[in-house]
Order: sequence, then C-alpha cells, then structure tokens
Amino acid sequence: MLYYVCLRYFKEPERSKDAVMHIFEELIEKVKKQTIQDFPRWLYVVGKNHCLMALRSAKSKVEIVTDDFVEFGVNLHQEENYSEKEEQLSRMERCLDGLMEKQRQSIQLFFIEQKCYKEVADLTGFSLNDVKSYIQNGKRNLKICMERSNHE
Repeated sequence: MLYYVCLRYFKEPERSKDAVMHIFEELIEKVKKQTIQDFPRWLYVVGKNHCLMALRSAKSKVEIVTDDFVEFGVNLHQEENYSEKEEQLSRMERCLDGLMEKQRQSIQLFFIEQKCYKEVADLTGFSLNDVKSYIQNGKRNLKICMERSNHE
C-alpha cells in the first residue's frame, strides 16, 4: 500500500521504492511518539505526508507550503512543531480529498506538482479559464474546510 501511495505522488518506481524504505526507517521513532488506533490509515497518512514534503523540498526554488493557499497561523518549518505540522498536513489532505474532483485535480497539479495554468489545462483538458476558476474556488473551499477542522 505504501509503495502505491508513493508511486501516486512521485510517478517514478525507483524513487517510490526509496521513499518506502525511508518511511519504514522513520517509523521506528514515529510509532513510539504517537498513539495509533488505526495503523493502516495512520501509515497511509504518514506516507502521503512524506511524499508531499519530499516534493516540496525537491522544488526548493519555488517553495510550496500549505500556507500558499491556506493560512494556518503557525510556522510549519520549526522542528518543534513537527507533530502539529503532521496533523495540519493530515487535515489538509482530508480537506483536499473532499473537494470537487476538478478543483482537487487543479490544485494538486498547480500547488503540489508546480504546474503552470497552461500545463494544468493541457494535462486535464480543462479550459484555461476553468483551471483558474477551479484553483480559486478550490483554494477558498480548502481554506474554509481547514478553518472548520481547526476549530473542531
């Protein structure tokens, strides 16, 4: 399962295998620090977070941070906020999964995979204006969802 999660994000078998190995190495410490009620779901979230963070760090020239489209009010780069960062990324993933498919797809390509509007339009078959609309509305809906889940 973890391999397929990584493959979904990286789209490269070798990079995905490396990521799985790295995640399993990190699990030794992570398991000790958290109470896990549903291990497969928790492992899935850990894998997605790892892939998202790896994609962000690989694109260091243009920094992708969830703050680009949702304001958390917390500095996500501080090491002492790591568990809070993981929780926020998990909430963001749940909210992202809850978006309309066209919005989710456009936001994922634009923010996470760093595609320009034209590339998103070419990859999805949406018009350029639709892509801009899906990203704008998706950002708004994602922010609303994040604010709601932050208060729960």
